[in-house]
Amino acid sequence: MTQPPGCRTAHLTGNTHPSRLVLQPEHSKQHYNVSMPRKQHEEHESMKPDSRYWWWPFAEGSGSIIAGATVVLAATVVLWIVYQHWLSTAVLVASVGLWLAFLFFFRDPPRAIHSEPGLVLSPGDGKVVHIGTEREEHYLQAETLRISLFLSLVDVHVQRIPLDGRVEVVEHRPGKFLQAFKPEASQVNEGISMVVETAYGRILVRQVAGILARRCVNYLEASERVQTGQRFGLIRFGSRIDLYLPPDAKVLVAVGDKVQGGITPLAWLEQGDR
Repeated sequence: MTQPPGCRTAHLTGNTHPSRLVLQPEHSKQHYNVSMPRKQHEEHESMKPDSRYWWWPFAEGSGSIIAGATVVLAATVVLWIVYQHWLSTAVLVASVGLWLAFLFFFRDPPRAIHSEPGLVLSPGDGKVVHIGTEREEHYLQAETLRISLFLSLVDVHVQRIPLDGRVEVVEHRPGKFLQAFKPEASQVNEGISMVVETAYGRILVRQVAGILARRCVNYLEASERVQTGQRFGLIRFGSRIDLYLPPDAKVLVAVGDKVQGGITPLAWLEQGDR
């Protein structure tokens, strides 16, 4: 597989997946291209401007929280105008800080999605904390390659579809609320699991709640058709995403890499990987 222009291959270490290729852009706007026959590339490459909700630049389902914070802010402004005291000033400053924090956390920036056949894009923003093979028994009942992302409080918390397909399962699972970066959080924490049937086999995306993230939201239902980069969910206040792929997927990232949902390629699949 030919390297994309402007990218370089990292040296493999003992902690890496044997088939992984690390692509590192020379600048932030570098477009990731995985080589394929020219005719196929021109026929299938698409660029979908992700302009949904252009009039509301925040995550779906965050309206009530932002509205509540705005009402509190307005009330504290009135309080400060009527009673100009150091205490009312302190309350006003705190209210402004909380309001801005909610706006920042629930931001949902528009992104141009570059999709290519077999290219798996990151389902969310965050940091890669795990790459490894394991058997997934509950949904896929097969050997898989798991890539796990940890989302801090400052990351965008909107999740996106990693690969075109059809949703088979969306299921909520009750559980614990361990710190999301802990390895055992994938198995015991509360979360929502979604299985997507793709042209390359079935994949599993799991939204995992953390010690602060007490609610996961998935907007989709079984049997819906989905596109790469499409918004599908939200996890509130720090979280984790586990992506299960066929075991022969060619990994394009390394543990410790920062990724962006709908932009950063995580892996490459071929038709024979299913």
